[in-house]
Amino acid sequence: MASTGTAVATGTTAKRKPVFVKVEQLKPGTTGHTLTVKVVDANPVVPATRKARPGSSMGRPSQPSRIAECLIGDETGCILFTARNDQVDLMKPGETVILRNSRIDMFKGTMRLGVDKWGRIEATEPASFTVKEDNNLSLVEYELINVTDQ
Repeated sequence: MASTGTAVATGTTAKRKPVFVKVEQLKPGTTGHTLTVKVVDANPVVPATRKARPGSSMGRPSQPSRIAECLIGDETGCILFTARNDQVDLMKPGETVILRNSRIDMFKGTMRLGVDKWGRIEATEPASFTVKEDNNLSLVEYELINVTDQ
């Protein structure tokens, strides 16, 4: 079999360079964002306790999830980030992090940024920018409107 020199023939895929976006460019319902942001504030959220349903996994207790609402941003604006479990330890106020493959979640009509199991959070060297806190994208409320043909 002749080698064509492509990434498929060698069995590895060529990685593409990440395209970094700014906070003000984020739109509802979008995914795959890579951002360099600074953590402004981090507030732990106390999860609501639920009653166990009869017959559902009574044999093994589940570990409670840790959730924190973090205000993050760059020189163009800020947004709320929902940190879950191990992500909470990385999101300390004053830290600069790179969010890879993040997505926008809608919560009560407002945008929240999140990183799921396919994304990654990396600590990086402190950034030189100051966060523009007066442009908070999480304070803008969106409403879903269904358009019908007439």
